[in-house]
Amino acid sequence: MVDTGRRRRWSEEEKLRIVEESYSAPRQASATARRHGISNPLLFAWRKAHREGRLGEDGVCGFVPALIVPEQPNKGPEPAGGRMVVVSVNGRRVIVEPDVDVEALLRIMRGLETLR
Repeated sequence: MVDTGRRRRWSEEEKLRIVEESYSAPRQASATARRHGISNPLLFAWRKAHREGRLGEDGVCGFVPALIVPEQPNKGPEPAGGRMVVVSVNGRRVIVEPDVDVEALLRIMRGLETLR
């Protein structure tokens, strides 16, 4: 912070640090503003500038948490599991396995639709 009399000036780095704190802190943004002696509207203006990419350096490099896990062996496509329930227009239900013969199922469904 640079003090120029009555009005304080915040460096881009300080603004960015305060904005990041306001997003990561478990408390409300207003508490972060009070802690740093700034008004809520000013903090929210900085947050908006940050969202729009107008706060901080262009192309800021940083660290992103990453998790490296061992590669899983390729087991091939997993078989479709479970049964399907097909409901006809008149409300009759047919329960079929995933590997059902579609043509046969269509014939059965057409037959069920003719029943009352």
